[in-house]
Amino acid sequence: MLFSESLKKNHQFRFVYQNGKSYANKYLVMIIKENGLGMNRIGISVSKKVGNSVVRHRVTRLIRESYRLHESVFNSGLDIVVVARNTAADVGYFEIESAMLHLAKLHKIIKVYLY
Repeated sequence: MLFSESLKKNHQFRFVYQNGKSYANKYLVMIIKENGLGMNRIGISVSKKVGNSVVRHRVTRLIRESYRLHESVFNSGLDIVVVARNTAADVGYFEIESAMLHLAKLHKIIKVYLY
């Protein structure tokens, strides 16, 4: 099984923003675009509105970890951009995990829904 890479370049993020499909909930916004590569690429965006550097990095780690643990249930061949909302600054891992799975379900990119 191929594991995910990261979206790193600004033009990669912009392409997904402009051409992808977006769903949002209380904590996160998820934008998805098929990439035709047979593996997922994930990009995480946490703006300064969310909090200081410590808070932003914590939110980034929570999102990355919840994706990593559930990577096997996501369909492959997707570029996924996850944008944290400012409400994400005050919540723990389980809320972020639940928000990620909820958005994946809305996008219909999840193979088996585990709840």
